[in-house]
Amino acid sequence: MVEPKRENHSDPVYSKNVLEVLTLANEFCLFLEKAESYSREELIGFLQKVFPLIYLKAALLPEIQVEDEEAIEHYVTEEEWESIFSVLRIKFGEDDIFFFIDHHEKSNTDPLRASLSENIADIYQDLKDFLILYQKPLKTFKENAVRDLRYLFETRFGYRIVNSQAALHYLLYKESDNDALD
Repeated sequence: MVEPKRENHSDPVYSKNVLEVLTLANEFCLFLEKAESYSREELIGFLQKVFPLIYLKAALLPEIQVEDEEAIEHYVTEEEWESIFSVLRIKFGEDDIFFFIDHHEKSNTDPLRASLSENIADIYQDLKDFLILYQKPLKTFKENAVRDLRYLFETRFGYRIVNSQAALHYLLYKESDNDALD
């Protein structure tokens, strides 16, 4: 009897780390697509818990050698992005805006203004594009999906997660901080 090929188990594109990011991205995107049905507290609580997981798992993504660099596409439309953004903006209300220090700036002492809704919608776009591309049947699409997500983590959505996490932490615990001071 001939053993079936087991190349998928050793191929980084099918690794445990990739599959875990895929699972988290799916949960994150599904939740945001139904964000309108959740309370503000449920939304903030979910994001507070899922962001560190996404950050950790994305940091563990393997480096992938891509066979066909043309096999990459982006799927989230401007309308879909705007829909997620608008729901989040309503949920966060006046707490949507926060400030952070951008360490890429020469003068990294001046706080910059940011929007939780915009950051989260951008993270959604990166993860949703990854999900859709990874689900394509050809391996070359999966390779590009993983390579692109790793790059976007290092250059874009990793920063958005870290900056948003601080703002979410503040929103969750600002009342208890004030109580402790009394």
